[in-house]
Amino acid sequence: SSTSIGKITKIFITHLHGDHFFGLPGLLCTLSLQSNPDPNKPPVEIYGPVGLWSFIWRSMELSHSQLLFPYVVHELVPTRDQCPAEEFKELAYLDRDEEVSPQGARGRILHLDPGENSYLLLEDEQLVLKAFRLFHRIPSFGFVVEEKPRPGKLNVQKLKDLGVQPGPLYGKLKTGSAVLLQNGMTISPSDVLEDPIPGRKICILGDCSGVVGDVAVKLCYEADILIHEATLDDTQEEKAREHGHSTPQMASNFAKRCKAKKLVLTHFSQRYKPAAQRGEGDADISQLKRQAESALDGQEVTLAEDFLTIEIPMKK
Repeated sequence: SSTSIGKITKIFITHLHGDHFFGLPGLLCTLSLQSNPDPNKPPVEIYGPVGLWSFIWRSMELSHSQLLFPYVVHELVPTRDQCPAEEFKELAYLDRDEEVSPQGARGRILHLDPGENSYLLLEDEQLVLKAFRLFHRIPSFGFVVEEKPRPGKLNVQKLKDLGVQPGPLYGKLKTGSAVLLQNGMTISPSDVLEDPIPGRKICILGDCSGVVGDVAVKLCYEADILIHEATLDDTQEEKAREHGHSTPQMASNFAKRCKAKKLVLTHFSQRYKPAAQRGEGDADISQLKRQAESALDGQEVTLAEDFLTIEIPMKK
C-alpha cells in the first residue's frame, strides 16, 4: 500500500469473523517494528464489537509480543436482532477480571444510543464518525465517516459596503465569531457568509444481508462513497441471504435508497475472478459489476481490489 503504516492511528473492525480480524495482531506487531519508542505518542485506537479486546490481549500475551506503542480498544455492544437468535453470544463478561495489559488499555464500552439508533464513536472539529447495525450470521456493523460542513465564502463586497476592509476581522467572521465595529455595529457571520459547504461522507458496511432499523439510510444519505459487500451474484440471492451476505442487486437497492453518489462493491466469493485469472469452474467477476449497474439504471459501479485508491475531491 502507498499509505505509510506509521500514519495509522485508528482501526475499525466490522465484525468478529476471522477473515476480518485475524490479521490484527500481525498488523499491530508490524506497526511496532516500524515505530520508535515515544512516551508522548497517543495510543492507537481500535474500535470493534465486544470481545475484540480479549482477542487482542490474549494474542499479545500468548505470543509474548511487546509493542513499542500503547493501544486502546473501544468495544461496541451489539443487539440481539443483528443475527439469528441461535448465533448471538453474550460476550460482555470476557476477561473483565483479567490483568490489564500495560500496553493495551480498555477503552469505552459503547452502547446503542436509543434516540439516535446508532453509536457515536468519535467527534472532533473536523469530522463525526458513527456506527450502525447490520444483520449477519454474527453481529456486524457499518461505519460512517463524515466531514463537518466548512464555512461558506465571505461576501467581500457586502463587507466593504459596511465599511469593513480586508484584515483580521475577515478571519474572525470566517471562523464563526461576530465582530464589533468602531461605529458600534455588530456583524454576525450569518450576515456575510454564504451557505456552508457540505463535507465529504464515506460509508463502509461490514458483511451483511441487510441493515437493522432505518437509521442506516439516514446516516448514509447522499454518501460520496458507499462501500457494500456483494459476495454472490444475483442468481445466488437465496444462498447469499442464508449465509448473511448480499448480492449486487441488494447492494444497489440500498445505494438507491441512500442516493449514494458512488457504489463500490467488495467481499467477493473466490469463485469470481477477472478474465485473465479464470480457471475451470470460475465465474466472471465482471457480471457482478453489470448486475449492480443494471439495478442502478446504468450508474457506474466500481469493483474493489487490493490497494484501490479513490479520490474524493473537496466540495466547493
